[in-house]
Amino acid sequence: MRSWESSRVPTHRLDTHVWTSGPEDGVPLLLVHGNLVTGGWWRYVAASLPDDVRVIAPDLRGFGRSEAKPIDATGGLGDMADDVRSLLVALGRADRGVVNAAGWSMGGGLLWQYAIAYPDDLASMTMIAPVSPYGYGGTMGPDGTPCFDDFAASGGGGAAPKFVRRLAAGDRSEDDPTTSPRVIMREYFGPRANTVNVDEEFLLDETLLTTVGEDFYPGDSSPSDNWPGLAPGTRGVLNTMTPKYYRAADVVDLARKPPITWLRGGQDQVVSDTSLFDFGYLGLLGAVPGWPGEAVLPPQPMAAQTRAVLDLYRAGGGVAEEITLEDAAHGMPVEVPERVADVIADRLIR
Repeated sequence: MRSWESSRVPTHRLDTHVWTSGPEDGVPLLLVHGNLVTGGWWRYVAASLPDDVRVIAPDLRGFGRSEAKPIDATGGLGDMADDVRSLLVALGRADRGVVNAAGWSMGGGLLWQYAIAYPDDLASMTMIAPVSPYGYGGTMGPDGTPCFDDFAASGGGGAAPKFVRRLAAGDRSEDDPTTSPRVIMREYFGPRANTVNVDEEFLLDETLLTTVGEDFYPGDSSPSDNWPGLAPGTRGVLNTMTPKYYRAADVVDLARKPPITWLRGGQDQVVSDTSLFDFGYLGLLGAVPGWPGEAVLPPQPMAAQTRAVLDLYRAGGGVAEEITLEDAAHGMPVEVPERVADVIADRLIR
């Protein structure tokens, strides 16, 4: 059985907690986690990877056991991308184009931005249910056109206050499932029915390490005259992904284009064209009153936007493929970890 080891790596930006497995001289594979989880969630994917792969799975700023320095959202996911770069520098892995990378959800969004900022680092990119290159919330059409000038319907005001309070309190119960961190983690971000093969208590432990506050999760917000009355702030996790600050479609202009594999779940309810966390779709369902209608704020076509960017990537000479696991949801790294590992392993550049 592969090892799964915890260590701390000091960098010039912050003290980073890292999960690793495999031989130190193995094929380097950077695994970047998503929102509300940690690098520890990759343990089940790591267990199914080839023995010669060196897994590097950091806890991002404000998550897990890494130093919780405030998150400046005005550069999109730039704070976190720079943190990851500083880790690779500390490990002697940067600037060589040999690091394969996989990013899940927010971690996929981070990789879009990382590839633009540091185009010589990555050998390949496996994007697992990634955030749209046009950000999360408040855009329409495959080209990511903003719905409002102030980018309302995206950012730090989008989190359910009761869920945030229960997360901060370390609530492990299943009372009121609609706001229970355990239930939300399991059903939307996690293993769903695969609780026999993964340790749900470990996954919940990691989720409850999330630092809560306006500088962290979910972030701050500002009032808006546009529906639903909130626009992005400048701090914290959810604001890093608002289209006000985050637009990574410039990945299509990279001179050196690492091959990209987009892995998506056919039953994803988090990053999809019918996301239950998108105000446009919630308004269409009638779940949030006052929706201004589909002409003003339609459901964000997240998958269609990613597909359009990858079409342009290919047109510019890059290699990109789309793989759909029809029976899987957003939490593929813990719902179907063996299948995720197979996709990553088959596309490693050695």
